[in-house]
Amino acid sequence: MAEKKSGIDQALIRDLANILNETDLTEIEVEQDALRIRVSRNGTQVMMPQMQAYAQPVAAAPAAAAAAPVAAARDLSKALTAPMVGTVYLSPAPGARAFVEVGATVKEGQTLLIIEAMKTMNQIPAPRSGKVVEILIEDGSPVEYGEPLVVIE
Repeated sequence: MAEKKSGIDQALIRDLANILNETDLTEIEVEQDALRIRVSRNGTQVMMPQMQAYAQPVAAAPAAAAAAPVAAARDLSKALTAPMVGTVYLSPAPGARAFVEVGATVKEGQTLLIIEAMKTMNQIPAPRSGKVVEILIEDGSPVEYGEPLVVIE
């Protein structure tokens, strides 16, 4: 039986993510009654009337699983990983300049991004000094604990 949480069929989301893996599609969307679910390799959106903010983190794990084959080809041994589950922001405010960009040199302790968790903005510092070679996440996207965020060499 499908496990339900907040009216969202998690088994359906996992099945859609598996379909993406099996067919090499980049996006799939299903709509049934008032529920619309979209799973994408470039990000995930789950839309339900009046529940969008709560629905997105539920779909983040299948989206990460769907994108895993793409990420496996990269060397992520030097990547900063998410210390918590939340929503990532690359700048201090909407429309503001990003904390860092690809090619920038950062110092240990310098803020790289913010993860919002439980309405608290958590500044995430660089674990070491180096050059930012890749930013693996998009502004405003949900992240899971341990998910690679930024590669610093």
